[in-house]
Amino acid sequence: MLVSVLLLFGGIGFQFQTQPKEDLWSMFQRVPFKEKLNRDFGMYFFYPEFTEELKALKGKEVVLRGFYIPLDLIDSQMLVLSKYPMAECFFCGAAGPESVAVVYLQSKVPRMKVDEIVEVRGILELNATDVEEMTFIIQNATII
Repeated sequence: MLVSVLLLFGGIGFQFQTQPKEDLWSMFQRVPFKEKLNRDFGMYFFYPEFTEELKALKGKEVVLRGFYIPLDLIDSQMLVLSKYPMAECFFCGAAGPESVAVVYLQSKVPRMKVDEIVEVRGILELNATDVEEMTFIIQNATII
């Protein structure tokens, strides 16, 4: 009897497991960017118009997995993750701003190699106005 009850509840638990959440990179990719004049710099920049699904995640804990892109900052708590390896990343001209995110860690960035795959957990912030900061920001993050 006990085995039947455990099998029954085990089967129910299995049936109600949720599907994995959608990858953040896919959500970032759906954000349209509009070119606008920035009067402070006297130049045109692309500004994001965030989707409702991303706005709903703002301020919430998220997980992001990507390729480590070094910034040559000694003893920094900041790193950049890219959807693509260094040769294809935004900084090399082969992708757009939706393919990179800046991550502010709770501790110093450990020693890593270029294109090492890194997964972080932190709070998602969205930047629509500061052209000197990246569009997608993960704050108070840890490497998992």
